[in-house]
Amino acid sequence: MSTPPDSAVAVVGAGPAGLMAAERLAQAGLRVEVFDAMPSVGRKFLLAGKGGMNLTHSEPFERFVGRYGARRAAIEPMLRRFDADALRRWAAGLGIATFVGSSGRVFPTDMKAAPLLRAWLQRLRALGVVFHMRHRWVGWADEAAAPGSGALPPPLLFETPQGRSTVQARAVVLALGGASWPRLGSDGAWVPLLAQRGVDVAPLQPANCGFDVGRIGPDGTVQEGWSEFLRSRFAGTPLKTVVLRFEDGARRFEQRGEFVLTESGVEGSLVYAASSVLREALHQQGRAVPTLDLLPDRDAAFVAAEVARPRGARSLSTHLKSRLNLDGAKAALLHELLPKALFAPGADPAPLAAAIKALPLPLIRPRPIAEAISSAGGVRFEALEERSKALRALPGVWCAGEMLDWEAPTGGYLLTACFASGCAAAEGVIHALQPAS
Repeated sequence: MSTPPDSAVAVVGAGPAGLMAAERLAQAGLRVEVFDAMPSVGRKFLLAGKGGMNLTHSEPFERFVGRYGARRAAIEPMLRRFDADALRRWAAGLGIATFVGSSGRVFPTDMKAAPLLRAWLQRLRALGVVFHMRHRWVGWADEAAAPGSGALPPPLLFETPQGRSTVQARAVVLALGGASWPRLGSDGAWVPLLAQRGVDVAPLQPANCGFDVGRIGPDGTVQEGWSEFLRSRFAGTPLKTVVLRFEDGARRFEQRGEFVLTESGVEGSLVYAASSVLREALHQQGRAVPTLDLLPDRDAAFVAAEVARPRGARSLSTHLKSRLNLDGAKAALLHELLPKALFAPGADPAPLAAAIKALPLPLIRPRPIAEAISSAGGVRFEALEERSKALRALPGVWCAGEMLDWEAPTGGYLLTACFASGCAAAEGVIHALQPAS
């Protein structure tokens, strides 16, 4: 099967970035056909919204764009054209009202992704967008041709239930996601397909991810993972109201929040927020040791005084619970990560008090990318044409969403940038195909 070369723009990937690109292209009067490997659209979008669809964040723009770290300069122009307010207006146009939660995050009033996606698909179909599901992109149909040769992008090659299909489009928008949650379609299989055509792709890495820990074993060596006691008693337990700090040269992080103990380490919102700096430290130095303030509402002098207070016949555990309300998972972490000598009768209380305010948490590796909320790396912005933003190595091909080399914390920043990059890719196509518009 082959699509006539003058008929349509092909959007490959039916996640938020691809669907937004399709919408903008169709609104500009272009014929659009969307291809996706999955049986239905927006699978990761729907799963991400299962616990409450966090669309964007309400914080001021300058703070918002600061969340994109080293790639702020590349993402900011996209967000200036489609920011958090624009996203809320867009949702309202679909009949989806939104509200700002206590954390500043923005949600649909019903907290669900499905109604928004249904309304969006109705709009897209009304605009004439055609969907081809179970179409897995597997490369180009002209492998012998020179990269970027000819006036049209290389013909796309798909695996379908009916066999292989070749599509020659006027322009192509690739919105294939990163490599997190591969069972929902984001498997990173596109990386070698672009690299073979000379596209500069940064290695995909886990972002917004958990980490495995190392601990000091009975013999004094660092052992991987938690002890059987902590794993069996506290895996899955949240640690609330803590501060995680990390400083390593130019990398600094400090934030209050909560996280969860896992079978092998830690994960959760506070850990995700620090994941980029922790991952880079592990990559460059092979180690990352943030500290945990287990009692951020108490200053160090108060904690030191309470730990040193005479406890009579009470055990140290009972003493810490009664004087500092320190028990459960927090107390277990102290025993897990500190030398046993600190808990011995007659031990100097000062090191234990200091650890309660700055408990070292040795991390040895990020969890696999398939478990991550999102991924870092992807098509470098330097691989895009400066003005059109098409791929330098593949004229007529644009990229959008998590395929591009950026990352952001959870809280609505990921989704907003995916929408914005879909708009940007569509604008590039429109200007290329309709230069007078």
